[in-house]
Amino acid sequence: MNVRVRRVYEPPEPDDGVRVLVDRLWPRGLSKDAARVDEWPKALTPSAELRRWYHAGEGSYEEFARRYEAELAAPEAAEPLDRLRALTGKGAVTLLTSVKTPERSHASVLARLLRA
Repeated sequence: MNVRVRRVYEPPEPDDGVRVLVDRLWPRGLSKDAARVDEWPKALTPSAELRRWYHAGEGSYEEFARRYEAELAAPEAAEPLDRLRALTGKGAVTLLTSVKTPERSHASVLARLLRA
């Protein structure tokens, strides 16, 4: 599967495939035209409580990833996760996030689950 993670502020590339925003809030200062987002499954984003906990520096990335995976295992995430898996079966998917370090974010956790 061709799943990759990029910052939404980077210019779109021809090999991005389906561009999926995986943040709960729309990125600041970015127009919808410039972002070229194809999908925005808000149900797959970390809960507000988990985001606050992680950004407050209260836990490790590994613990955050474990808690986020537990959220993705909840019944309400099943349908949007299945849809995203179906997209990855058809071609390239780029998970977009506004975080400054995507490799240590929810987007990387989600990409890893999609590749498994």
